[in-house]
Amino acid sequence: MGDRSVAIVTGASRGIGFVIARALAGAGYDLAICGTRTETIEQAGNRLADEFGIEVLARAVNVADREQVQAFIQQAAKHFGRLDVLVNNAGITRDTLAMRMKESDWDEVIATNLSSVFHASQAALKPMMRARKGRIINISSVVASMGNPGQLNYCASKGGIDALTRSLAREIGSRGITVNAVAPGFIATDMTAELGEEAQRKLAEQIPLGRLGQAEDVAAAVVFLAGDQAGYITGQVLHVNGGMYM
Repeated sequence: MGDRSVAIVTGASRGIGFVIARALAGAGYDLAICGTRTETIEQAGNRLADEFGIEVLARAVNVADREQVQAFIQQAAKHFGRLDVLVNNAGITRDTLAMRMKESDWDEVIATNLSSVFHASQAALKPMMRARKGRIINISSVVASMGNPGQLNYCASKGGIDALTRSLAREIGSRGITVNAVAPGFIATDMTAELGEEAQRKLAEQIPLGRLGQAEDVAAAVVFLAGDQAGYITGQVLHVNGGMYM
């Protein structure tokens, strides 16, 4: 097995997840990445392997399914013979006002955004504890701290991630494993581009730095927390939001 460190990134076929995977590839990691569709995640894996000359294991995984996500983590650890970093990035939204929110809107968001973090982390603990080192990095959101109308389910899932991060950090710190979260603010993605220029300008006005963030801003925080320089940081939520929430 190789000497290169190995990072797993969930929800990595596009958007912030792909940019995180790309930043980790640039930092010298081999990768195991998953997404919902076979075609798009394999395309993402091929792009990263070609660009950086690294080994990439790419699989279609429904992270809301405990058995699927745990099997993927176990397969990656076995394939590479090690597991250094787990980035729990996969997430969905089902936005609607609380009065109109269907049970399925709640259940799907909690299963995909929060339960998947528990299931993936649980599967990653065994190889990390054996090695007595590891990094678990969970992607949260500024709305976990601020709240947001129409996102009761999403805010609850991300608030749960923050609490899970602190609890797990206390539990496994003695094994040399750190657990942290990165909480993006408004980041320029395909989703925000669909809002139109006027809506984006209004968003930017709420931010002291006067602009939306870039996916690369989030990825840089993840790479830092994954590295040796962040070895004494655990149980923290690192806000990457341009000062929108302090």
